[in-house]
Amino acid sequence: MAIYKKLVLAVDGSEVSKSAVQHAVKLAKQDSATIVAIHVIPPIDVTDIETFRPEMVLESLKREGEQILAEVKEIAEKEGVQVQTRIEDGVPYEKICEVAEESDADLIIMGSHGRSGIEKVFIGSVTERVIRKVKCCPVLVIK
Repeated sequence: MAIYKKLVLAVDGSEVSKSAVQHAVKLAKQDSATIVAIHVIPPIDVTDIETFRPEMVLESLKREGEQILAEVKEIAEKEGVQVQTRIEDGVPYEKICEVAEESDADLIIMGSHGRSGIEKVFIGSVTERVIRKVKCCPVLVIK
């Protein structure tokens, strides 16, 4: 009997995120679940830089997110797992929780930390906030 029907998989391209992809695909295949893979582009603060062109940075971040999600989709589809992809703009932990609630998710799967340096020592701030905020389902943290 399948436990999970819909999994939300938060990805950022980090190594631990790639491990989360492998776990999500394995679990989805086992339960014939659908994966909703999400990549969140965080807000950019540009108040101090006059010549900064935020649209160029955002476009670059969007392309990177599309590439990350394309890799997730390829891995999942090779295993016969159905996957939907979403790129969201906003505060990462808030968007992950929103997508989980909107998707009627049974489980959120994410890495223990993202790409930033000091967060490799402790559980990542995004992961910690998702664990504290989400009400709709449990969170599986992959390290």
